[in-house]
Amino acid sequence: MLEKKSIQKNIPFVLPVAVMAPPPSLQDNTADLDRLRRAITANLPDERPLDIPLRRVVPLCRRFRHSRFTGVALVNDLPDRWVLADFLSQCPQILPAMALDLGTTGLEATLIDLLTGQTMATATRENNQIEYGADILSRIHQATSIRRQMHTVAPDFTDPGLTTLQQSIVFCINELAATLAAAGGMDVEDICALSVSGNTAMTHLFLGLDPFYIIREPYIPLANWIEPLEAWEIGITIHPAAPVWIMPSIGSYFGGDLISGILATGLSTNPQTRMLIDVGTNAEVVIGNQDWLIACAGAAGPALEGGVTRMGMRAAPGAIEFVTIDPVSYAMEVRTIDDAPACGLCGSGIIDLVASLYLARVIDIRGKFQHCRPDEISDNPARTAFLHKHVVLRNGVWAFVVIPSTGAKSNDEVLLEQVDLDALLRSKAASYAVLATLINQVGINFSDLAEICVAGAFGNHINPRSAITIGMLPDLALSVYRAIGNSSLQGAEQVLLARSARQSCLDIVNKITYIELNVNHEFMIRFSGARFIPHTDPTLFPSVPLFIEHKDS
Repeated sequence: MLEKKSIQKNIPFVLPVAVMAPPPSLQDNTADLDRLRRAITANLPDERPLDIPLRRVVPLCRRFRHSRFTGVALVNDLPDRWVLADFLSQCPQILPAMALDLGTTGLEATLIDLLTGQTMATATRENNQIEYGADILSRIHQATSIRRQMHTVAPDFTDPGLTTLQQSIVFCINELAATLAAAGGMDVEDICALSVSGNTAMTHLFLGLDPFYIIREPYIPLANWIEPLEAWEIGITIHPAAPVWIMPSIGSYFGGDLISGILATGLSTNPQTRMLIDVGTNAEVVIGNQDWLIACAGAAGPALEGGVTRMGMRAAPGAIEFVTIDPVSYAMEVRTIDDAPACGLCGSGIIDLVASLYLARVIDIRGKFQHCRPDEISDNPARTAFLHKHVVLRNGVWAFVVIPSTGAKSNDEVLLEQVDLDALLRSKAASYAVLATLINQVGINFSDLAEICVAGAFGNHINPRSAITIGMLPDLALSVYRAIGNSSLQGAEQVLLARSARQSCLDIVNKITYIELNVNHEFMIRFSGARFIPHTDPTLFPSVPLFIEHKDS
């Protein structure tokens, strides 16, 4: 019995089932469909009902008869039933399925073989919905442009803007699927399943669900979970009967991407109390263990994703990802992704730069640039020369020149302007306030955490020491922090491979206590206190030096 349960835990989203039925005869006049159903049911791992949709009856029965009543059935494993998807004359050598991280800015997908669990291909692309707004709020406004003008809405009304956004993202997903199929040496219709992990708003836009109330108090989405559907229902051009698993959400600002993160890190099954942080469009945070989970989310990421800072960009070739300034010699080192010519700053580069500027006393605790003063010329010649070279006025506003212009083309210098600094301080303050508010709700200290998992591109590239210096992450030993990569995609892969993972998604949703920060007074107080470097309360960051400010000249 235990062995059978163990086997059932590892059932993939699409299960190949061997079929061997006796051919019909004058003594056995069982109908083809009944014969097929009986043969499949006999070999299923459990006794849940088997559905065979009417539109599939004729082609499946013809294939069944053509293969002389022997072959392999592909059966979708849904939460409450089995669904017959296809019938093959022999067992396939591979059973490809697609896992998708449905990001606001970009999409990332993998092609997984359900028979072996091996990754066959990976692909990324930009989200075309950026054309309609770089951020979620803009896209929701676009998707509800007509809806917002109506006092009452007919039950079957669909805003044309929502249709446009849905078609845009479906087009992206179909292109990504074709790219994966080509890389795997197969037709796109060979992909037999899809799992999708994204934030609540992106899920609504993908499925064509009205997002009108997501951004209106009390911030209620249309749906937190949609039962598995089939690819043809939403225009996805993989196998028409491929089941599509949409990761469930908790609320308007806590989506399936974070459920994936909890699944990927094992946060809900570990006895130790740990934290998961995913800073993207929002700062999403979960604390918990096998007994309890508490979570919240707040807008914090645009300045780190290129959505606010003029020189900001995603982590891509040419993005400055590392900066350090020696506080004694004022020698500066800059490194870009792939060592390509610098063309902007990604999130980790901005955090490194601001931390270095603070430690070199180029900016003060308020994040304001310190330009040259006459009384400093003889005090510290290296600092004075550095300030003369890098702190400049641009249109009457102070800015820091990271990479000077070569003169080869206009505007090829990389600058950090005061407005960029202000945006970063707001982002880092919001991030820290989210963490501190959540910790306080639980009644523990940061030091009680066994581990802090930092997800996404933010986690892969960020230097925790720099993030601590500016007051973005709590002042803990660096060994506490662990970069875990794209946990949204990892969770999407897991649900393709194991029934236990799919069930865990639903269990996690019921286990989490979610705090809405949009109406949380404590969060706003903590946000105000965190808008300095590293914080208005320096005792929270004992490893970060506190400098006495000079008065501006």
